[in-house]
Amino acid sequence: MNRASKSLLCAAAGLSLLSAAGCAPGEDTADADPAPAESPASSSAEPSAASSPDAAAGSGSYADGEYSGTGSYIPPSGTSEDVDVTLQLENGVVTELDVETSQKNPTSKQYQREFTSGVKEQVVGKSLDELDVDKVAGSSLTSQGFNRALDAIRSEATS
Repeated sequence: MNRASKSLLCAAAGLSLLSAAGCAPGEDTADADPAPAESPASSSAEPSAASSPDAAAGSGSYADGEYSGTGSYIPPSGTSEDVDVTLQLENGVVTELDVETSQKNPTSKQYQREFTSGVKEQVVGKSLDELDVDKVAGSSLTSQGFNRALDAIRSEATS
């Protein structure tokens, strides 16, 4: 084997390893709530009642108060689903959480119900800066909508 062939072989092996590294270990591909190739999303947030201009410690400075945001995602059914999040912030920490979902599709409805029943334990008592909910009760797309709502809330709560 000549030098050029070895170089090409090494380059091909490297590309193969890089493409394999892009796969997330432990991700359940049989999940009925898989991530779509493209998922347009929208989010919005507005403070319901900023009770104090005091800023929280951490990388973001957040005003205490109640904030609401909406995050959208597209499940395999193709119907846009919304996740409405309302939370109470005190010193940058989530003290209360309420999550409502649009429940337009029967399959999505099941995952959204499971998500809302398990997300509080992952969020309440944690810093808003640290929150990035992954998969809750098998629901990965509802988590995406939830995280988009959190991004909108972070933006609104920044003082």
